[in-house]
Amino acid sequence: MPAKQERRLRIGVLGAGQIAQAAHFESCTKAANADLYAICDVAEDLRERMAITHGAEKTYGDYDKMLADPDLDAVVIATADAFHVPASLRALQAGKHVLCEKPVGVTIEECLELKAAVDKSGKVFQVGHMKRFDAGLQAAKSFIRDEMGEMVALKAWYCDSTHRYPMTDAVQPLIVTSANARKPSANPKADLRRYYMLAHGCHLIDTARYFAGDIVSVSARLSERAGIWCWFVDVEFASGTLGHLDLTVQVRMDWHEGFQIYGKNGSILGKTYNPWYYKTSEVDIFREADGATHRVLGADGHFYRRQVEGFARTILDGAVMEGADIDDGLASVQAMVAVARSVESGKAVALADVTGGV
Repeated sequence: MPAKQERRLRIGVLGAGQIAQAAHFESCTKAANADLYAICDVAEDLRERMAITHGAEKTYGDYDKMLADPDLDAVVIATADAFHVPASLRALQAGKHVLCEKPVGVTIEECLELKAAVDKSGKVFQVGHMKRFDAGLQAAKSFIRDEMGEMVALKAWYCDSTHRYPMTDAVQPLIVTSANARKPSANPKADLRRYYMLAHGCHLIDTARYFAGDIVSVSARLSERAGIWCWFVDVEFASGTLGHLDLTVQVRMDWHEGFQIYGKNGSILGKTYNPWYYKTSEVDIFREADGATHRVLGADGHFYRRQVEGFARTILDGAVMEGADIDDGLASVQAMVAVARSVESGKAVALADVTGGV
């Protein structure tokens, strides 16, 4: 790994559960411009074990005490979805920068409250849509911006597999649990339609927005058959680009994720892997000018670490944010709610008209 830089962001991670153990602790320790300064979790056994394993300087059982630490620069919020907005608000009020796991919230109203707090705070707020730090997707974004010209159409798909858990169990660290961990009042997986949209749909929607810009409205259909949830979503982009999204959980095949984009001066075809392989997407960029296809290798596929480094660059160096900001996070939630309303009504739904949650 690259040597640590002299100036580094001191980060405290809130939550010591699966996503923190699988991604955020390691990302902070490996990041060239950041350190894992503190871990906060109500489960003492869990946080102390994680601190020893990952070398955190401090541990806290009380979130407000961690936020009161003058040496803490920023927090990574790695809790259950229901806690994202309340934890983000407290961090901003304490004057800390925030990297919050996706989705940024579960209702439009709480996301709007958070946006107002972010705008008032003057602090950096980034949403954990880590796919924006996939070198393949970044190469596609650069081609779209600099060479492709007018985008005509975008198709994107995100299909979780019945075989994902044997795959992830083989590559992730052993996830440590605690009986003392804090959980949401309601089981997030009690409503699988809602859970799958929040957990997976937000990735698909953010990828589409990353490439094609703002979504105006959606028209969605949902099939729930044979233990498979399948959303087909026709998307109206503000740019006039035609869009179609396929979110399917769980396909009887390998993980199946990618995108295809048609533009004036070329086209793009992308294949994305299960994120826990830390393998850059295979993205083939075809240039009409020379009739040739180009694919970036992207040897560094640790997009969770690259996400932390991008977050730190924005704070320490004033770099332009490469990740998703609060407006992107809000738009993702609005789109997910619009998809849910469209499924219910059988009609196209404008994002500007929706309220509530998925």
